[in-house]
Amino acid sequence: MSMDNHSDTTLPGVLGLIDISIAKIESMMLALGVILMATNTVANVIGRFVFQNSIFFSEELNRFLIVLITFSGISYAARQGRHIRMSAIFDKLMSPARKVLMIIIAICTAVIMLALAYFSFSYILTVAKSGRVLPALQIPVYWIYLWVPVGLFLTGLQYILTAIRNITSKDIYLSSQVLEGYSEDEYEV
Repeated sequence: MSMDNHSDTTLPGVLGLIDISIAKIESMMLALGVILMATNTVANVIGRFVFQNSIFFSEELNRFLIVLITFSGISYAARQGRHIRMSAIFDKLMSPARKVLMIIIAICTAVIMLALAYFSFSYILTVAKSGRVLPALQIPVYWIYLWVPVGLFLTGLQYILTAIRNITSKDIYLSSQVLEGYSEDEYEV
């Protein structure tokens, strides 16, 4: 599934709608974040070297966008089955055992991502109570971190979909859309 084609899901019914919705959110967050960061950085460089005056809020805006891109990117990587895998033991197992292990891995990872989303949201509430604001933009500091629980939550949903996909399918899936195995441009080390 490409980042541009959101109507492409192989999950049935409500799960397919959830999958498509997550894909749209991830795409929007990543595209908007990268475009804004590039525009902000180029404008700041032009301002600094052409007009001898930097954009006063450029660093704070880029910090916000880095958090946005990073935490929407982890969900996108989970969707594409592109997270780092330590697969030495997994690759040596027979197919039924690999499938069981993949389900366990997906469920455990989902639980961890959702727990991290919960704890990061709790942290954001603490930061919000502090009343701190960014010096240049004068917006609350916690706004920078709002994308952390969103990205972790979406990643947790991706792994739940992966577990469901593996439970309901005869094949083994690295994500809800990506079959297990090595493509032509990958190789086993």
